Amino acid sequence: MFYAYQIKSLEAYRELYKKSVTHPENFWSDVATHFQWHRKWDKVLDWSFAEDDLHIEWFKGAKLNITENCLDRHLPVNGNKNAIVWVPNNPDDRCRILTYNVLFKKVCQFANVLKNNGVKKGDSVCVYMGMIPELAIAMLACARIGAVHSVVFGGFSAKSIAERIHDCQARHVITCDGSYHGAKIVPLKDIIDDAVITCPEVERVIVRTRTHTPVSMIKGRDVWWEDEIAEVESLGMENCAAEDMDAEDPLFTLYTSGSTGKPKGVVHATAGYMVYTAYAFVNVLQFDPRDVHFATADIGWITGHSFVVYGPLLAGGTTIIYEGIPVYPDASSLWKIVERFHVNSLYTAPTVVRSLMSYGDEPVDKHDTSSLKVLGSAGEPLNDEAWHWYHQKIGKGKAPVVDSWWQTETAAPMISSLAGVTPGVPGWATLPLPGVQPVLVDSEGKEINEQVASGNLCIRFPWPSIIRTTFGDHERFKQAYFTTFPGYYFTGDGASRDEAGNYKLTGRVDDVLNVSGHRIGTAELENAINMHNGVVESAVVGYPHALKGQGIYAYVIFKSGHQIDEKEVRQNIAATVSRIIGAIAKPEKIQFVPALPKTRSGKIVRRILRKIAENDLENFGDISTLQDTEIIDTIVQGRL
Repeated sequence: MFYAYQIKSLEAYRELYKKSVTHPENFWSDVATHFQWHRKWDKVLDWSFAEDDLHIEWFKGAKLNITENCLDRHLPVNGNKNAIVWVPNNPDDRCRILTYNVLFKKVCQFANVLKNNGVKKGDSVCVYMGMIPELAIAMLACARIGAVHSVVFGGFSAKSIAERIHDCQARHVITCDGSYHGAKIVPLKDIIDDAVITCPEVERVIVRTRTHTPVSMIKGRDVWWEDEIAEVESLGMENCAAEDMDAEDPLFTLYTSGSTGKPKGVVHATAGYMVYTAYAFVNVLQFDPRDVHFATADIGWITGHSFVVYGPLLAGGTTIIYEGIPVYPDASSLWKIVERFHVNSLYTAPTVVRSLMSYGDEPVDKHDTSSLKVLGSAGEPLNDEAWHWYHQKIGKGKAPVVDSWWQTETAAPMISSLAGVTPGVPGWATLPLPGVQPVLVDSEGKEINEQVASGNLCIRFPWPSIIRTTFGDHERFKQAYFTTFPGYYFTGDGASRDEAGNYKLTGRVDDVLNVSGHRIGTAELENAINMHNGVVESAVVGYPHALKGQGIYAYVIFKSGHQIDEKEVRQNIAATVSRIIGAIAKPEKIQFVPALPKTRSGKIVRRILRKIAENDLENFGDISTLQDTEIIDTIVQGRL
């Protein structure tokens, strides 16, 4: 079991990190031996970052199936242990608990449903569902038979879904009649119907009942999940052998938007994803198989894939799937779940922490959060005020905060403190995980060797779960990640490094401002603005300035229910920034906004804010991943 490789001390971390850098193949081979394989590998790693020979292959020649590591191997001893605890959107609805035995049975049943409906090894399957256990079951069933799942967040438009179906060449779609999102019902099947009008390649739509929303079922194309399961049961098809998969066979495709053009289909390989994701999950959270884990991320995003489904199940733990949203029906929803199910590790996004913090302490004080041993955050740096509130109010000053940096392309945390093992520093991602070799390079692509430095964050050596390609467009993969700085994987982020080797993310490289020759990171600026006691959240971009090159434009969400003198508050915010960073960092423009344009995973889309600040209102690029597209018009109307 890979818990043998759980790092338990700072000294052990340093020793293992050194080994992982000097002998990476030996290091990952040792980790990988603790998983179940049909056939061991012939070669641990075959790779090149050269543009004319770009390839990455981990555990070459090995055969396996990831679902045997998520399910089968736990059954002999822990079959009756809770695998999934599902908490519905409506607090009056009954929770559902699936043990490993039950989850195994349901995955096998639905795997047979997929086979009965013509899904074969290597086929792409589009999954568009709400946050219910069947979403995880569908993913695992695809992996069981070697199909490649492509989960689309259950709030996308028909156009966005059609675009993804076309791109990944899916002939099968799995959906629900509808899903709950707070007080709203999202008509998923209706949206799918609109999408597949332009997708003649879709042969089958499998529909799971959830909201009992009236839907149109097209003869010959649409079938009910429940009917298909009943047929499998009637035939006694209770088991499904795990397909023999090559280590480099794709496990899933997950789409992430670019600043221009269509979304990129990030492809992850089976073995490398499994080994690194499990290793990172167990070590970052210092996870114990007896723990109850709660990640608030939607499964439609990489955090949901790795920290809601695959990571916890690979670790043999209990994972909570929450259908609702953090502030419905009130701001105590998460704390009720923590108290009721004695949650040990909570993993969420900075935007969630800041949102809940804005409601004050009362919703937290009504509930017992003492079971929490670890608090996690990912998506963007957690600002100082939110970090301390999270640590003191939620963790009672005892639960360490892990503020992780990772990407859809990396599959799991790359730079992060290890809970209670390596020091956590507010605002800093801190140290790289073993096997991760970050470097800072200058604008010419030369490594910056000074210990204390800032630059472009690159990775010089592959890790097992590195993106393998972008679906159907390997050239785009090269251009996006390996062309800017040849010989390196370029993250697109800027970072600073301190004397202890800790890394602090300063935002996307194009989010680093150059004001009168001074490089100022947007994360640093936003942290300073957020220190003002009335600010809930902020986002900063640059805009052309005749004297300074770039001026600073700040978008600020102020506490609701406050009548403010905008001129006075702007002066106070500027004074706060000046006091914390210096006068050079004072924003020239501060616009008060009701919300910020964010993806559904909680990331601020700063390119849209930059275009508004520059008065370039013609083309905002891909906005399909936005949580609320209407906020763009609101911000444009209030532009300064």
